[in-house]
Amino acid sequence: MASVFYHSILVKSEDIDNMNHVNNVVYLRYAQEVAEAHWFAKGTEEIRKRFLWVVLRHEIDYLTPAALGHEIQGKTWVDDPEGPKIVRNVELFNVTLNKVSARIKTTWCLLDANSLRPKRIEGEMIDFFK
Repeated sequence: MASVFYHSILVKSEDIDNMNHVNNVVYLRYAQEVAEAHWFAKGTEEIRKRFLWVVLRHEIDYLTPAALGHEIQGKTWVDDPEGPKIVRNVELFNVTLNKVSARIKTTWCLLDANSLRPKRIEGEMIDFFK
């Protein structure tokens, strides 16, 4: 269904833990950063005012540790929606090592910004992800 969106990230000193690699919690922040970059790159101000997203679930596979100064290429796409839910896939490719650092699947729920109630993903929101 969806097109692929890319977003670059540079590993900073605050991302590093006492084992001298990117802390596992930071990978979730990277996934959030990639998702937000996609939302702001493709979504109009009008659509961002009408809709909000909340996370229902994260699944993450840690594959290759990233370290200070590594360049990460975030890649994201979504699966077909189910009612108000959609699964966003994020792959964090470590350009420096030429290996995938992590794969994340996040289940998001679309909300109407005024009522804060779940909103079925249809019409313009389907078009957003194409």
